Amino acid sequence: MFRRRAGTERSGTPADLLVVGLGNPGEKYEGTRHNIGAEVVELLADRHGTRLRATKQAALVAELRIGSQMLVAAFPQTFMNDSGRSVRDLVKRHGVSDAGTIVVIHDELDLDVGTAKLKIGGGLAGHNGLKSLKQHLHTQDFLRIRIGIGRPPGRQSVSDYVLRRPGKAERIELDVVVEKCADAAERLLTAEVADVMNEFNR
Repeated sequence: MFRRRAGTERSGTPADLLVVGLGNPGEKYEGTRHNIGAEVVELLADRHGTRLRATKQAALVAELRIGSQMLVAAFPQTFMNDSGRSVRDLVKRHGVSDAGTIVVIHDELDLDVGTAKLKIGGGLAGHNGLKSLKQHLHTQDFLRIRIGIGRPPGRQSVSDYVLRRPGKAERIELDVVVEKCADAAERLLTAEVADVMNEFNR
């Protein structure tokens, strides 16, 4: 359980699962490696016949009723390095009291392109979006879906690499894994985390 601030009464629809796709806002960053998490939540909204809409919590959000449960899909608009501020406000709005019902989807340099892993908490691996989340939520025990983008080739800097769009072959692999990650997020609504990890991480 993460620390709640005083006066954190819910003001919006209660969420059974808050799924956050990390990235940077604006057309400049669409389709870049760093925005792969945001692509998953955009796909979730599209699957359920809606789209992400701007909210007062500095995020694009879609409330998805799946069976009897509510999945809130969100793409913070605060830029990657300040993602935690938006997520903190979304947690308050949707009455989230358990870090285990937050799923953060993000790019991962330490996984090969076309792979993805689900984990609970763990290290932040230098990821600025995750650092911001820990700072504002006072925990790192949220669920994480890590999408592999591989390491930059040669002497290319990490910042240049993650802010570029992948090539055609890499894009095809990433499109497949985005679908897989959306499946996993939906599955987490009804299944135990350990079961989803066993299925997803194979």
